[in-house]
Amino acid sequence: MEEHDLVERMLRAIRRVILKTSQYSRSLSRNSGLTLPQLLCLRAIRDLSKEKDEVTAAQVSARVGLAAPTVSRILERMERAQLIERIRNSPDRRRVLIHLTETGTQRLAGIPTPLQEQFVNRVTSLDEEEQRRLVASLEQVVELMEAADLDAEPVISAEYEPREDRRLS
Repeated sequence: MEEHDLVERMLRAIRRVILKTSQYSRSLSRNSGLTLPQLLCLRAIRDLSKEKDEVTAAQVSARVGLAAPTVSRILERMERAQLIERIRNSPDRRRVLIHLTETGTQRLAGIPTPLQEQFVNRVTSLDEEEQRRLVASLEQVVELMEAADLDAEPVISAEYEPREDRRLS
C-alpha cells in the first residue's frame, strides 16, 4: 500500500470519528433538547440520587469527569429549563443539593445510551494490551495534530467552549 493511501485512510478515520460525534450530538439535541454534557449530568444526578440521600455539584462533576465550573454552568442552564432544582441545605447555606424535577426525569426517559457509553463498553471489551496500543496510537495522533496542549475532558462531544484556561501549557 502506498504512503499516500495510508495517510488518506488516517484522515478518513479521523473525519469519521468527528462526523459520528457531530451526528450524535445533533441527533441528541434534536430529539431531546439536551447537549451531551447536559445528558451526562442529568444521568449522573439520577444515578447518584439512587445511591445517596443528597447530591451535590461536586459529586456530579466527579461522576461525569467534567470540571466544576463547567458543571456549574450546565446546572444553571438545566435549572432554568426546569430539569433540576437546586436547594440550599438549611444548616449550611453554602451547600447546594440537586434534585431532578419531574420534567428532568421525563426528559431522561427514552434517551438512547450515549455514544460515549457505547464506546466505553466496546473498548473495555478489548484485552488490556489492545487497549494500550489503541491509547498509544490515539496519543500519537494528538501529538501529530499539535493538540497535546489542549485540556480535554473525558467526554465525547461535538460541543467545545474555547477558553484560554483550558490550555495546559
